[in-house]
Amino acid sequence: MGETVTTQAVIILLGPPGAGKGTQARMLEERFGLVQLSTGDLLRAAVAAGTPAGLAAKAVMEAGGLVSDEIVLEILEDRMSRPDIRAGVILDGFPRTAGQAQALDRLLSGRGLGVSAAISLEVDDEAMIDRVAGRYACADCGEGYHDTHKRPARAGACDKCGGTAFRRRADDNAETARERLRAYHAETAPLIAHYDKLGVLRTVDAMGSIAAIATALGTIVQRAAA
Repeated sequence: MGETVTTQAVIILLGPPGAGKGTQARMLEERFGLVQLSTGDLLRAAVAAGTPAGLAAKAVMEAGGLVSDEIVLEILEDRMSRPDIRAGVILDGFPRTAGQAQALDRLLSGRGLGVSAAISLEVDDEAMIDRVAGRYACADCGEGYHDTHKRPARAGACDKCGGTAFRRRADDNAETARERLRAYHAETAPLIAHYDKLGVLRTVDAMGSIAAIATALGTIVQRAAA
């Protein structure tokens, strides 16, 4: 771990599928000691732990339904009460709607916190479709790669864990990527307006190199949590 932040930071990463949110969140974790919290991981962990909210989520998912905002927020609040998030958190995949953003504001206010920065990773849609269609990940540790932009240093072996099995998501194709981008823009427009109004919206050009994006994000986090 490198640098530290002086206040408990709450960083929200906004960006379409393929914008590099996961890669950048892991780099921010290592640099600042923040903890990445993604909705999917939180739900799976709560279900596995058998918490009351996790059991409620499990029942909904097994019935084929969508887990309510109330359950997600309860799981998020429980996770944020643990000691390992002293430096702060990076929220990835939540909030997705203006209603969720407002509910998150209330949750944070109750803990004496607020959103430090909501960072929108700005992309070119057509280039993003190419980026999504070429990505894959290590089947063992989840480290992400791309056919063009980020290949393993040694062909066929994960840089992080040495694993030799890789996987691609079935929905990582051009047609699905276009539909997901349309949905993302429709969902995110109200969030952009919400956080802009609060004065915490920041934008980063996410079409540059991983290192350049990481530098820009690091500067924002440093200033937001100073």
